[in-house]
Amino acid sequence: MPPIRNKKSKYLIEQEGRILLAISDFQNGKISTIAEVARIYNIPRTTLRNRLQGIQQRSLVRANNHKLTQSEEESLVKWVLDLDRRGLPPRHSLVREMANYILLQRGNQQVGENWVTNLIKRRPEIESKFSRKYNYERAKCEDPKIIQGHFDRVRDMISEYGILPEDIYNFDETGFAMGLCATAKVITGSDRYARPKLLQPGNREWVTAIEAINSTGWALPSYVIFKAKKNVRLGWFDELPDDWRINISDNGWTTDQIGLEWLKTHFIPLTRDRTLGTYIMLILDGHGSHLTAEFDRTCTEHKIIPPLDVGCFAVLKRHYGQLVEQRMRLGFNHIDKIDYLTAFPSARMMAYKAQTIRNSFAATGLVPFNPDRVLQHLNIQLKTPTPPPSRSSNTASSCLQTPQNIRQFVRQSTTINKHIDERTGNQNQEINQAVIRLSKAYEILANDALLVRKENRDLRAAHEKEKQKRKKSNKQISIEQGITREEAQALVQGQVEASQAVTTTTAEPELPALQAAVRRQYRCSGCNVMGHRINQCPSRTSS
Repeated sequence: MPPIRNKKSKYLIEQEGRILLAISDFQNGKISTIAEVARIYNIPRTTLRNRLQGIQQRSLVRANNHKLTQSEEESLVKWVLDLDRRGLPPRHSLVREMANYILLQRGNQQVGENWVTNLIKRRPEIESKFSRKYNYERAKCEDPKIIQGHFDRVRDMISEYGILPEDIYNFDETGFAMGLCATAKVITGSDRYARPKLLQPGNREWVTAIEAINSTGWALPSYVIFKAKKNVRLGWFDELPDDWRINISDNGWTTDQIGLEWLKTHFIPLTRDRTLGTYIMLILDGHGSHLTAEFDRTCTEHKIIPPLDVGCFAVLKRHYGQLVEQRMRLGFNHIDKIDYLTAFPSARMMAYKAQTIRNSFAATGLVPFNPDRVLQHLNIQLKTPTPPPSRSSNTASSCLQTPQNIRQFVRQSTTINKHIDERTGNQNQEINQAVIRLSKAYEILANDALLVRKENRDLRAAHEKEKQKRKKSNKQISIEQGITREEAQALVQGQVEASQAVTTTTAEPELPALQAAVRRQYRCSGCNVMGHRINQCPSRTSS
């Protein structure tokens, strides 16, 4: 038997045991009064009185305000356990989405934010766990004295150069292994003690995204670096925003040249018209591509002050990992560059909300300037679901209609039971129980079919995207620096026009003029002279 995991559960089990003993002693006449029994067994008197009157234990009685029916919850839990066995335990958001899909079949209701948490509490078969451990080693190594020195330098630079809060940017490279999922809290079977394993495509090809955000809540367009030798595919730009840039390197990492190019061709042009003051503060990390003399000289020329910082874009990686996990759940076990370019803009849109960016600057103590927001952490270290609307009972005529959903079937089974009772004159328990069992079996099958239909619909949508991906252009473009979609299309168009011009200007070689056929002259066998006829040969005539 698995051990009891918390004190509350253990206390409730012990209390239930005392209640059963108290009921037994009272009914057998060993103790005459309810008050005395409640005092001896240390249980509430009202609880004992209710149980003696036939009221069941509260944990065994289903509440009336549940949005999903008992059979719908059974099917949902069965679906969760099935995904868990396949190595794809669902997140809270996915379970909530599936519950809303079930509710959508009979109206516009939706479950609340804490519905999944409450479901886990009342269903002992499932439990919420983290699929992977968090890594706290980096946090343990942080030194408050070093962090305080960083804030002192930032404060001095802001004061010396008169930098406005609206002109402060944070910059970092975010590296992705394209086929790895993020750490997730998933729902799995409660009998599992080890942390569940989450299947993932496992493609570890590296891609880097250079990101920059402004303290006002604005994010610069992304600058993506793929692993490639020389060429980029035109199909990469099909679903990419126009102002994004793509570059390549031998290993998918940023280099000194790429970092400098990002500063000159991306950051400076995009921030030139948004600058309110004289100087810009660009907060960097300590990567080698930012610590070059050319990078620092360019910053000085354009009045950019680059203090060092440790930037983190964990929210972006988490959202991207969720999209990879969703694609894995749909049966795709490989993530390529086009899949990355399809998922990454969506993840970026979810992560880079204006309020989230402003909160991140506030949490790091930069804007507004408040170092204690960070230093104090280094020293230490929901909406009730509304009941479904009541519906008027159906008339007897509804029994003649074919049920279109589970609710209609339940109402019809109830109507059938009433008709049976009216005809027989008394309650026929056997027939009623048979109808109830048929109704429950139908609900379970219908709910299972509903969940399967939702999965099939998602699979079809995913495969349709896969078909569209195969239609993308495979043209290769040779580049020496990062380019946007518009520049790539212009380059391809230029190549096409150049090839057409070469085809039209190149003259075809002229064929030599045809000459009249000349009959071959034969050599005379008598005098050995060309052109003599036999009857005109002098040697023959003289003879």
